[in-house]
Amino acid sequence: MTDTPHSQANPLVTGSEIARLAGVTRAAVSNWRRRYDDFPAPSGGGVNSPLFDLAEVQAWLDKQSKGQDISVEVQLWQALRGVYGDDMLGGLVDTARLLAGDKAPEELPSEIVRLSRELAGADGAAEAVGVLAERFTDSVRRAGSDQITSPRIVRAVRHFAGEVASDAVLFDPACGIGSLLLAVGPEQGPRRRGQEYDTRRATFAQLRADLGGRGGAVVVTGDSLRDDQWADLKADLVVCHPPVGEPDWGREDLLLDSRWEFGLPSRAESELAWLQHAYAHTAPGGRVLLVLPASVAYRKAGRRIRRKLVQGGILTQVTALPSGTAAAHALPVHLWHLRRPRAPKDVVTHVRMVDLTTGDPDGPLEPGPEQVADVPLLDLLDDAVDLTPGRHVEDSHRDYAVEYQALRRELTEQLRLLAELLPALSAGGRPSSPDGPTVSVADLARAGLVEYGDPEPVSISDQLDTDYLRGFLRSAANTRRSTSSSGTFRLDGKGSRIPQMDIVEQRRYGAAFRALQEFEERTRRLVELSRDAAALARDGLGNGALTPES
Repeated sequence: MTDTPHSQANPLVTGSEIARLAGVTRAAVSNWRRRYDDFPAPSGGGVNSPLFDLAEVQAWLDKQSKGQDISVEVQLWQALRGVYGDDMLGGLVDTARLLAGDKAPEELPSEIVRLSRELAGADGAAEAVGVLAERFTDSVRRAGSDQITSPRIVRAVRHFAGEVASDAVLFDPACGIGSLLLAVGPEQGPRRRGQEYDTRRATFAQLRADLGGRGGAVVVTGDSLRDDQWADLKADLVVCHPPVGEPDWGREDLLLDSRWEFGLPSRAESELAWLQHAYAHTAPGGRVLLVLPASVAYRKAGRRIRRKLVQGGILTQVTALPSGTAAAHALPVHLWHLRRPRAPKDVVTHVRMVDLTTGDPDGPLEPGPEQVADVPLLDLLDDAVDLTPGRHVEDSHRDYAVEYQALRRELTEQLRLLAELLPALSAGGRPSSPDGPTVSVADLARAGLVEYGDPEPVSISDQLDTDYLRGFLRSAANTRRSTSSSGTFRLDGKGSRIPQMDIVEQRRYGAAFRALQEFEERTRRLVELSRDAAALARDGLGNGALTPES
């Protein structure tokens, strides 16, 4: 659905901004929208990112006295923080067990028991635990950790997963606290399976599923790569936001593992181990949605595996998500889309590249035509096998003819200017040869005529021309003086000598040196333009965007 325009004078705010305004979580705002019929209707935005009239929201908050007192959820969070400190996950597990009907831990203070039950009584146990999970996610994000799945990543995966059948099997082999596993697909029906290395995260994910009425969810504890607890599972949809940059992912223990269908990943490519693990658990016709760092698309160590993914027609899409989508940094992350063929011929011939990096991380996720490129497999199989969406989207929307003609015009102009810049010089009588009168730059500095600038000396007197000074500093004799025995050249000028001339003669030489300097700069620019024009022409002729004139 496209965004709807807003014609009112009042500013619009997102659900996140309402949460900050009221001092609650985004989950609480979502709960208000469901529970209160008089909550302001969206005044703009789209289905996935509604926008609300700020004045209407403020009036509603005042009417409901929301945000004026410390809410129960804030009191509960503060109480948990006071008891559990940095071990907030342990506090969430104990609270969730309490609300699930289990016996409260003896060490759980009565105040936390009271607040937990009060919050659950107002919003329901599932909503209460969801609010605490969101606060936990936000606190981890603020601490700078990337080992948590942000709400923006959850929203993106849910969007690109699309409609999921009610009888589907869903799997997340690194499910954490269940953020992705529980967000994708309808609440009732799908069989959800998860595995998580950390026992407390796995326990909390299971409690969230149980409290949310997702009876088909089972989360187990264990290292998915080294100790796969779901070895026989074949899922219709695998979603995963795996750990990043883990050199000790078990390569030496898994050298002959059958999951490495596309090749054994190197120690530096743990993400490609997770990719193949996820794909190994995919049923025929099933899909994989994997959140990966942008560098996985181009790192040299992974190009062999990327090549086989492309050649096999298994990689269907790579989506570069907006900067800021990840929890702990502003770097873009990619969403890789894979599909297991039902039959040998059931493979793709193109990979769709989607570049959303310039978009708002809270904005619409449906790409515009200029953000999409369907790239033939053959075009991806060069030496680098670079799967970065931005590169291919830019190339596909490139106007080769216009760009080539502009380069030709600039080259022609630079050549004309180059010929004009080269000064006319004639044979001289060497009036200022090294045998003639010279003066050291050090003496000129002591006399107050020169100042040592960065990187070259400059004249600070109308008796000395700067271009003349710098021109002679670059002479062969002075270059030898400024070059150390190791071959390092540094133009500090202190040991250099320049000829003694009157100011009129200095300016005549200075003008010639200045013209030579600009000549050299334009020559370098001409080399760059020539390289760009040749590369553009070669690419355009190769892909059919350009053709020789008859």
